[in-house]
Amino acid sequence: MEVGRIVKVAGPLVVAEGMSGAKMYDVALVSEKKLLGEIIELKGDLASIQVYEETAGVGPGEPVYPTGAPLSVELGPGLIRSIYDGVERPLDKIAALAGDFITRGIHVPALDREKKWHFKPVKKKGDTVEEGDVIGEVKETELVVHKIMVPPGVRGELVEIKEGEYTVEEPVAVVKTPDGVRKEIIMMQKWPVRKPRPYREKILPVELMVTGQRVIDTFFPVTKGGTACVPGPFGSGKTVIQHQLAKWSDADIVVYIGCGERGNEMTDVLIEFPELKDPRSGLPLMERTVLIANTSNMPVAAREASVYTGITIAEYFRDMGYSVALMADSTSRWAEAMREISGRLEEMPGEEGYPAYLAARVATFYERAGRVKCLGSPEREGALTVIGAVSPPGGDLSDPVVQATLRVVKVFWSLEDKLAYRRHFPAINWLTSYSLYRDISKDWLSKNVAPDFFDLTNEAMRVLEKEAELEEIVRLVGVENLSQEDQLLLEIARSIREDFLHQNAFHEIDTYTSLKKQYLMLKTILYFYEKLRELVAQGQTVSELKKLPAWERIARMKYATEDKIEEVVNSIREEIENAVSVA
Repeated sequence: MEVGRIVKVAGPLVVAEGMSGAKMYDVALVSEKKLLGEIIELKGDLASIQVYEETAGVGPGEPVYPTGAPLSVELGPGLIRSIYDGVERPLDKIAALAGDFITRGIHVPALDREKKWHFKPVKKKGDTVEEGDVIGEVKETELVVHKIMVPPGVRGELVEIKEGEYTVEEPVAVVKTPDGVRKEIIMMQKWPVRKPRPYREKILPVELMVTGQRVIDTFFPVTKGGTACVPGPFGSGKTVIQHQLAKWSDADIVVYIGCGERGNEMTDVLIEFPELKDPRSGLPLMERTVLIANTSNMPVAAREASVYTGITIAEYFRDMGYSVALMADSTSRWAEAMREISGRLEEMPGEEGYPAYLAARVATFYERAGRVKCLGSPEREGALTVIGAVSPPGGDLSDPVVQATLRVVKVFWSLEDKLAYRRHFPAINWLTSYSLYRDISKDWLSKNVAPDFFDLTNEAMRVLEKEAELEEIVRLVGVENLSQEDQLLLEIARSIREDFLHQNAFHEIDTYTSLKKQYLMLKTILYFYEKLRELVAQGQTVSELKKLPAWERIARMKYATEDKIEEVVNSIREEIENAVSVA
């Protein structure tokens, strides 16, 4: 392709002429420094290029080299445990080569070309294979078996398959297509980031993704293959919730995207994750994690690409039949990057300066989530759960990014600074949040946790809603003027809030609660409520009932270990029964 020439530089946007052979979203190398860029607008032979690196010192007249290929990611063994920037450049390799800052124009492959992986075939010579079939496996980490799949668009007879140590670029198999063409298969695939990876069929996501966070799993669950958003003002705990979900969710693979976040927050992730132990295996969490780190001081254009890079990697592991959880923190920074690029392109702005296509971009991102039947045989299922944090200015939920997100996601965890200031964490408001997966997952919960779990959560929510109604009356006439029944309800609502919903992310036991423990805790609180109502009906006052030692035992229930919780709960129930019989 012919070399173009720069005619204009506006921050991360470069306009070049002589680009008549180029296509939208092709990658171009800008100036003699070969800065990585992507074509985002074409007018005649003029191409507007979004440059993913600092453009200082680049000026008109310098060359632009089209590559003829779209922005793509490398997919293969070596992804797990890696830390990439927004365009899949390995930050640890760059640090070893060029120091603590990314040198402009540096090109380092995402996957190590020298490292050899042990390829173990699962198909044999003469087998007929189609796109998506698993032909072999690589033990990538102690927790992840990397499945080598036939790339999309390839099918035919397996005429050669090897076993042994190979790099990602060396052929491990040869497929003879129906028209007689021999295609070599290597352990690495390349895939355009803006194009969703193919699957056979999308199916209803019914299985709960257990996060270990009580307010989420019990009241506002997300299923494997679902979508959720966490909007909230500064200081309300969005990042901590994202960290908790990344640490404790029962997904097979975690992809964490730090999209435009502060450097110190990403540093916390980079330092914490290698130290954290996976609750299921006891091994480091990084053994099943991929990190995309695009901090606020990195080029703004790369921020726009980072969410696509992350979700393409996540889709690749989904195609292997894994359950993948993707956390994007925060999509507001991604939208701000879109707004800046749109302004440089001199496009007509939409609401609050965001581009008119903001809602469409947000929708296409979240729509890549789902539980699917993967390509290939035998049939296998994979799931990709997407959870995005949104940081609206001043916590304003009418912000265009929040509204565009709420139109497409099925779970809304509403973070409130008022709860955070009262030191109630997670600061998720139980009255304004919702989950559209509750009814879908009802049968799964009945089968895997307890038949009455769903009914218990409804009863607890009824108590909390009634408390909110009574709060206004309490402000006017005081608690003492309420009926004994209503006073008791307020005490039980306080117990649900403080002893169940409140959870300490930094306490070694309280940081994670299994579904079984959540069920036993909630059942105990509501059983206590039922017994106390009987006593109130017999004429006992709430002030007398508040002296019962069971209140303190219930408050400390959350600190019981998983193996001791049944024993603790049974002793509390005994104590409640004894107190009732004495009364």
